[in-house]
Amino acid sequence: MPELPEVEVSRLGITPWLVNETITRVIVRDSRLRWPVPLELSQAEGLPIKAVVRRAKYLLIDIGIANIVLHLGMSGKLRIVDAATPTVKHDHIDIVLGSGKCLRYNDPRRFGACLWQPLGTTLKQLTNLGPEPLTDEFDGERLHMLSRGRKTPVKSFIMDNDTVVGVGNIYANEALFMAGIHPKRSAGNISRERYKHLALDIKAVLTKAIEQGGTTLKDFAQTDGNPGYFKQHLRVYGRTGLPCERCETPIKSMVIGQRNTFFCSVCQR
Repeated sequence: MPELPEVEVSRLGITPWLVNETITRVIVRDSRLRWPVPLELSQAEGLPIKAVVRRAKYLLIDIGIANIVLHLGMSGKLRIVDAATPTVKHDHIDIVLGSGKCLRYNDPRRFGACLWQPLGTTLKQLTNLGPEPLTDEFDGERLHMLSRGRKTPVKSFIMDNDTVVGVGNIYANEALFMAGIHPKRSAGNISRERYKHLALDIKAVLTKAIEQGGTTLKDFAQTDGNPGYFKQHLRVYGRTGLPCERCETPIKSMVIGQRNTFFCSVCQR
């Protein structure tokens, strides 16, 4: 599933093509996504795009009267193409622009979403979300405060959108390794000082992933079709049995919260 860095890279890729362009047509070829594509989407025709922002893993295209809200789900991809470019299988939605380009949404598994958020309202999917991890609202003090009395594994704790948004499985594994914290350790048994380091490591790993263009595993590619390169820098994720880069102990794996988890049994306590 594309994680926050991949979604942010997509936002950075499409923004220069979309902002200040007018939507001339919206084509929905298949409305059967995670939630049905709303009929209100046609109201976007004739309206200019003011901005493209990200909230958690959602992209919000601001057209004044509403936001068109996109989520890539497990296999969604966004491309900027000429509007006349022939479609391929799973090209479900086109947002056609006055420039002759279009934003094309392709999603083989159809677990993504295209939603309509009228001005002054908030979709239920965007309510009760924690802070963005790359802002000052998120820090070690917040982690320490929210974790008190919590017996849940720390990996599950930092992946909870109520705690902080967008720390998906890959980056939770990597940040915990950087911080030297065992992923199964109870969230409530970690000190304030260690949480300060963990918060900084979360920010660092996400920032580096964005700079590298996102992590390509199976489905993600940038809006220009090129893959992300962060996979070359993964220290524990997907490296079961390979030597830890710090101590050369073989990396281990387990399942926590139904997600594959990777760690060094020596470096992480």
